[in-house]
Amino acid sequence: MVNCGDAGQEGELIQRWVMQKAGCACPVRRLWISSLTDESIREGFSSLKPAAKFDNLYLAGLSRAIGDWMLGMNATRLYSLRYGGGSRRVLSVGRVQTPTLALIVERQREIDNFRPEDFWELHTEYRGADFSAAAGRFTDPDKAREAMERVKPLPLEITGVTKKAGREAPPRLFDLTSLQVECNRRWGWSADDTLRLIQSLYEKKVTTYPRVDTTYLSEDIYPKVPDILRRMTPYAPLTAPVLAAKIPKSKKVFDNSKVTDHHAIIPTGQSPTVLVGLERQLYHLIALRFIAAFYPDCRFEATTVEARAGDMAFRATGKVITDPGWRNVFEGDKNGNAEADADKESDAEAVLPAFEKGESGPHKPRLIKKTTQPPKYYTEGTLLRAMESAGKTVDDEELREAMKENGIGRPSTRAAIIETLFKRGYIERRRKAIAPTAAGVDLIDTIRDELLKSAKLTGIWENKLRRIERGDYSPAEFIAELKEMIARIVDDVMHDNSGRCINAVQQPQGGAKTAAGDKAANADKPKTPRRKAVKSLDEIVCPECGKGHLLRGRAAYGCSRYAEGCTLRLPFDKYPAELTPAQLARKLPKAKK
Repeated sequence: MVNCGDAGQEGELIQRWVMQKAGCACPVRRLWISSLTDESIREGFSSLKPAAKFDNLYLAGLSRAIGDWMLGMNATRLYSLRYGGGSRRVLSVGRVQTPTLALIVERQREIDNFRPEDFWELHTEYRGADFSAAAGRFTDPDKAREAMERVKPLPLEITGVTKKAGREAPPRLFDLTSLQVECNRRWGWSADDTLRLIQSLYEKKVTTYPRVDTTYLSEDIYPKVPDILRRMTPYAPLTAPVLAAKIPKSKKVFDNSKVTDHHAIIPTGQSPTVLVGLERQLYHLIALRFIAAFYPDCRFEATTVEARAGDMAFRATGKVITDPGWRNVFEGDKNGNAEADADKESDAEAVLPAFEKGESGPHKPRLIKKTTQPPKYYTEGTLLRAMESAGKTVDDEELREAMKENGIGRPSTRAAIIETLFKRGYIERRRKAIAPTAAGVDLIDTIRDELLKSAKLTGIWENKLRRIERGDYSPAEFIAELKEMIARIVDDVMHDNSGRCINAVQQPQGGAKTAAGDKAANADKPKTPRRKAVKSLDEIVCPECGKGHLLRGRAAYGCSRYAEGCTLRLPFDKYPAELTPAQLARKLPKAKK
């Protein structure tokens, strides 16, 4: 018998169960492939693997299934009977969903308990460049004004100019979580929407296996890369520079030690002409990320200028891109890499004039009042990141890789966990943000066992499951620890005489609505034009003449039609230079017609 099940932990478990039910006693070989192209299937059948090689994978999946059933079944029945108010209301509790809910409730509490505080920053303008005081922020407005008045009559002297060359590597290839995060940030898709779409791309043979947790390729993929790039004919202008020379074999892309079952999500080289709508949009994102991985680093020159006015030190920084490298892949593509475009725009605005050490001159100091901001609500994207890193906010890619083994849940199940919380009425959407309902808060407050709701400790359990998969931890020990924990939880709850009652209102079948999920359903409805997000000053119409667009000057914003007589002037003390184009647009009065 050849086991052709899904090449992953869940697929291995399901196939083993089927064979056990069927009473299979014959020898079994395993087909293990990462894409459904004819070439990949033929290659897989030519190198079938012994089923015993995947015994530990099966044991890890079996331990997960037994453990989740034991904990979920007992805890859900326990809490429903004890705190459901005597009705048939279900209070769903689980090894993964409850710590995830706890993350959302904790973030809500941080927001509710946050108290905003005003602070002031001292800046000064010299030769068109913005310098900020090295002393940082002032919490006392009188001291801030005193510092400004002290330096105002004094010349600003340049005490040092430092230039340093730097480079920025291409963004990593996608694993499932990073793909879900990117699609949520870019288009507002839910994790479930993205999983459904990438699964469809896999079944249509245009991308590789999607339920992966690595951003690396195995080294045996390296010889296949040129052929994949050549077959991506719609992207020929972008692949041509890569194919013109030997493709680099970077450890940031190819690393066997970072690949277990499957490699990162990449195109297969099959023609994407069968794709339409959102599927084409998603494929385009994956294709550009794959091509960019083989482009050279982006090179830039960072400049730091140190200055002093009396006893007050100031600093200005700027960055100039000297060689775009991989950024060329996303040039002019509206959906290619929004972060790269934003970085490029900010880099261009931070170009500094040439300064010489020892020069000095008059300057224009000013105070900028700001207010501390509360933590942001989770979006599905940031919640997936938090689940992946066991509740820790991790932006660094290297650290993110190290944290994966202690994450909450698996890439393939996280979308379903979030949807379950919506359907149970524990969380709700507020546009892109996710917030807990009163029932969700009550449930977390009622659960007193930290192990049941702790992201950190649940991450340790996830690590043990991975160790079972590697063969260095006992499944029996894992189950024994779970039984011990369940017994302790039952005893704790049965001794709770608080009389609490939790009212959870479940959502109707289908869960919460999302951007991608509603697109097809709303196809026949009249569409309301959506206001385009403002990303540059060129998109802001002059509120004075109504014809030109805004320009940034040395001390104020002006109009591009100043030569034609437009007198618009928006000083930085009223419209700070630090505002983003979108923030500036919201502060302006409507343009004249």
